[in-house]
Amino acid sequence: MNIHNLAHLQVAVDIGSHEHYVAIGLSEGGILDEFSITHTPAGFQYFFSRIELQEHLYNRPVDVAMEGYNGWARPLDSQIQSHGYQLYNVNNLKLARFKEIFPAPAKSDLVDTHKMLELFQLQDHLPLAKGVLQAVLPVPDANRRLKRLTRRRRQLINEKVALQNRIQPDLQATCPTLLDMTGSIDNLWFLHFLTCRDDLTKLMRLQTKSLLAIQGVGRKYLNLILDWQKQAEFSNEIEEVGPMIQEDARRLLALMASIKTMDAKIDSQIQKSAYAQHIDSIPGFGLVCSAELAGEIGTLDRFPKQSSFSIYIGMAPLDNQSGGYQGTKSPKHVNTRARKAMMTAVCRHMAYVPESRAYYDKKRSEGKTHNKAVRALGRHISRVIWSMLRHDRDYIELASINEKAA
Repeated sequence: MNIHNLAHLQVAVDIGSHEHYVAIGLSEGGILDEFSITHTPAGFQYFFSRIELQEHLYNRPVDVAMEGYNGWARPLDSQIQSHGYQLYNVNNLKLARFKEIFPAPAKSDLVDTHKMLELFQLQDHLPLAKGVLQAVLPVPDANRRLKRLTRRRRQLINEKVALQNRIQPDLQATCPTLLDMTGSIDNLWFLHFLTCRDDLTKLMRLQTKSLLAIQGVGRKYLNLILDWQKQAEFSNEIEEVGPMIQEDARRLLALMASIKTMDAKIDSQIQKSAYAQHIDSIPGFGLVCSAELAGEIGTLDRFPKQSSFSIYIGMAPLDNQSGGYQGTKSPKHVNTRARKAMMTAVCRHMAYVPESRAYYDKKRSEGKTHNKAVRALGRHISRVIWSMLRHDRDYIELASINEKAA
């Protein structure tokens, strides 16, 4: 038995949107205190005062377990760490499985806190209990900032894609030939052209001087617009749909400017993150994917072994066997953002490294789908990333190794 754990005060926090429920217990068993707090500065102050009272009575270090679902744990989680307490994140999927195996007589927020305290006491004896509580370890400041910035960038990108998907059918319904001028709706010159007047129908009467004054429109695009004006027609829906198209186009321009600003902030943080720079040295990974991975990984200290790391970033499927069937399945407790970044980066990586492309083609010839073949290659690359980050070194291509050997 871990003697160190027996000398701790243990705190369980069941997170709610406006109110949190707290239970304080001893690691050898027993509830010392139960109460609720509001999600306010006064509530946080009350939370720490109740813990400090027990801390002074028992003179023990403090461990705190809390859920982090949907960000409701912020900013209490950072304040807990600033107090010098060891913070544990509760894996909600594994907690639900634990409660199914060891059900409580009733379901309430305080009962949930009791279950968390039980997990503290059982983590040295039950692997499932240990897996529910994940220690939150210090993360380099640059990686923490990259996590926040890249998540915000992903939200902006998703909004941009949604707008593009909305504008395209609207343009197709009101003026198909207008859409034919551009290969992509997010071309800056095209968006500036759509929004240069308060009425889309006025675009068909603009003169050459006015067209050349539009940002991004030069002689090449001027001729495209003049050719379009000769055959331009709008449907009878233009009166209702036209303002919607222009509103979405203006929002799309603003989003693209925000994404550009975000990219500059991410680039400045990459220069401060050893993880991001090491990952970026892998051919094809690029700055954005490297920044996302560095931010989501945070620190390798979180992972007890390499296989845990590969599962976390979505590159290690689990065995799935039943009777005569043998296969694999994707684990549920993966970081979906890291998995998307890895899938994108590995696909680009194949274009730069012939050996990786050959491995992908081999897996495809064995009957694997594209995604499964990419994940199989990503599994090997995850081992490389693990080694690079552990040993603080950049990627070395096979050709460079062969040259040195020769």
